[in-house]
Amino acid sequence: MADLRPAPDGVDTSVPNVARMYDYYLGGKDHFAADREAAEHILKIFPDTRSSAVENRAFLARTVRYLVDAGVRQIVDIGSGLPTQGNVHEIAHRSAPDTRVVYVDYDPVVCAHARALLSDGALVSVVEADVRNPGDLLAKLDGLVDFGQPVAFMLYAVLHFVPDAAKPYEIVEKLRAVSAPGSYLAISHARDARPDMTPEALEIYEKATASLALRSHAEIERFFDGYELVEPGLVYPEDWRPDEDEPVFQRTASVGYGGVGRLR
Repeated sequence: MADLRPAPDGVDTSVPNVARMYDYYLGGKDHFAADREAAEHILKIFPDTRSSAVENRAFLARTVRYLVDAGVRQIVDIGSGLPTQGNVHEIAHRSAPDTRVVYVDYDPVVCAHARALLSDGALVSVVEADVRNPGDLLAKLDGLVDFGQPVAFMLYAVLHFVPDAAKPYEIVEKLRAVSAPGSYLAISHARDARPDMTPEALEIYEKATASLALRSHAEIERFFDGYELVEPGLVYPEDWRPDEDEPVFQRTASVGYGGVGRLR
């Protein structure tokens, strides 16, 4: 295991945190004993959790490189949790050091931790906001993002936790409405139920984390209404492999798929 960082002041380490559990799955440095214990419990119930997290992060890296190559210099990572292993700003700044990255999360503990790790600067910021309230989110992005220029919204591991009652398609519509042509939307989304789980295991899993809103491929494609699907496009894991130049990410089984769309 990598040498772990000490907890920043004010960050509660006694209660498991989903963002820090994700960091543990990815082999990062920002998780604590309670997080590791909870993460190992989930792995016993759903062994593919780590491989799914790793593959989604590899797809995120591929997408960020595409966005930077396309000339996008503003990336809003919504629901990012902690900017852990393979994070957006490090990937983007390797090719374009002037890229503005804003991390957004609804959890104040995650935001406090992220700010302590990042030390908010001119090009990297942390915003506390809930995507289910897009009006508040956009207000908090005012001054950090120039919506007159193309912007990329990363909604990895976000919309599959937004139930139909919270109107996820309207969330995307509101983000699209303020975005200039040439803006992008990127989504990673769970696609499969867990048929191998016993009812008892499923009950434990649902208590340990937020419920997934499992949607069909056609339903996910609705998020891209108004966008043109581009390379990497709508990517299914069985047809894709992480880049060979990133050995930290290995091809594994997955329950996720993602898409990238450009606003016409």
